[in-house]
Amino acid sequence: MDKLAPHNAIQDSVSQVKHGVVPGRFTALLGETCPTGAARRARSTDDDNAVGERAGVSRGRSSAGHEPGVERRSPGPDSNGPEGLTQARRTKLVGTAETAASLPPTLKPTGGVGGQRTPAAEKDRDQEERWQRIWSSENLNAAWRKVRANGGAGGVDGMSIAAFPAFLKLHGERIRKALQEGRYEPSPLLRSFIAKKDGGQRPLGIPTVLDRLIQQALAQELGGVFEETFSEHSYAYRPGRNPHQAVRSIRKCIADGLSDAVDCDLKGFFDHVDHDRLMRLVAAQVRDVRILRLIGRFLRAGVVLPDGKREPTLRGVPQGGPLSPLLANIALTPLDRELEKRGLRFARYADDFLILVRTRVAAKRVMAAVVRFVEGKLKLLVNAAKSRVAPLAHCTFLGFRFSRGEIRWSHEAGERFVTEVRSLTGRTWSVSMEERLLALRRYMTGWINYYRLGRNYAEVQALDRWVRRRVRQCYWKQWKRPRCRRRNLLRLGADPEQVHLCSRSRKGCWRMSTNSIVQAALTNEWLKEQGVVSLQEAWLAYHYPQRRRTRR
Repeated sequence: MDKLAPHNAIQDSVSQVKHGVVPGRFTALLGETCPTGAARRARSTDDDNAVGERAGVSRGRSSAGHEPGVERRSPGPDSNGPEGLTQARRTKLVGTAETAASLPPTLKPTGGVGGQRTPAAEKDRDQEERWQRIWSSENLNAAWRKVRANGGAGGVDGMSIAAFPAFLKLHGERIRKALQEGRYEPSPLLRSFIAKKDGGQRPLGIPTVLDRLIQQALAQELGGVFEETFSEHSYAYRPGRNPHQAVRSIRKCIADGLSDAVDCDLKGFFDHVDHDRLMRLVAAQVRDVRILRLIGRFLRAGVVLPDGKREPTLRGVPQGGPLSPLLANIALTPLDRELEKRGLRFARYADDFLILVRTRVAAKRVMAAVVRFVEGKLKLLVNAAKSRVAPLAHCTFLGFRFSRGEIRWSHEAGERFVTEVRSLTGRTWSVSMEERLLALRRYMTGWINYYRLGRNYAEVQALDRWVRRRVRQCYWKQWKRPRCRRRNLLRLGADPEQVHLCSRSRKGCWRMSTNSIVQAALTNEWLKEQGVVSLQEAWLAYHYPQRRRTRR
């Protein structure tokens, strides 16, 4: 297992941080407490006097008059100092520059009540507790369960999910110690590409399994910190929120008379996020420099291209890591606040957002303002080719369109469904029917669970009939020979006197899939038992749940 260790480079020296800014033990840099009462009195009597016991000089005496080794004694009341004032003199000077009003005995000069922590100390304690919660066994175990459930390929070290527990058992203590001491260095990301809808390629950065675990642990703890700072119009990567809520919010805008839309597309958002600006936003809520330093290292870890060449990551939030969704929401929260400040109605899901206004003139004005803010303040790019001002009926949002106040899935979504099902039921795909139907069931279940929100019942019925015909074609192609076809048709209950009419037919598989004898044998109920999903039943169960319970 030692061969697996180099993928986690751990520094042997102290982190490269300027001395005096981050000491070995975390010190509160913000919200320093006021000087002690003794130091304040000493400073008010003589600027050359010592200001505290920490300097090794007694109070009330000149530093020049102190002799090393001489025992320090507290000076007696001085008639010229505040301690020597009579009550009448003290009362007379209250509120003037010569002395300060006497404090109640329960208050300290810092303003706190005796025995209570100062706000800065409370913040430091909260930061320390957060740091310990991140690396607690409960948080790490929960993070590992999510990483294991998500699966995915290995990173640059090639380690798989299955091999990780053995590695962690050998090196877990060393890794935990490096994290606690701030010496952990993330591995570079493995660059891969996936096809986009428009024919291009979307770059992904695949972290190692260990880095995924650490990022997930950070995201679980920091998610609660930033959740209260996010806008109610943001629906992506947040607990209890989903794309359907974003689409429904657009429908509410339609009901309120907003018919024109500003459809703005950010060009390569995840690849163009400015690191300095992002870290300032994170630091506004998280003061612990250990967390900030670790997040910064993840952002600057670099990528390894498919040809083995390594490139630095000077900007951007790599897609593929568990921490990236949280950082993306943090980076776009200022945009949400700007739109809210302008009183605009909108919905945002990750970098996809739609703004609704009443008139075309207002839409053009809003588009110009959004472009200025995004490119000037956020330092991001607006895709002019995909951004437009148009009636809402001509726009799509998260795969849905809006027609006459109703939600429908877009034409592109229907075309992608047809293309994928054709691929899964292709006659040239040499797999067993069990494997084919399993892949088809997974895809259709995910598709209808997302697009069932659309009021496309007629299309649902048509797609259902088409899918069943594709599956019957696959069975007819698999049976091949007339004898095999006859045997299977008889087993499924076909009329023996009519089987010969189709078992020896020379017609193609696609035409035979609509044959009455084949349909009578391969019924809809039988196909459902084999695992073919009914889009119509799933759609009806979602839109009319009461009707389904009544039938039962």
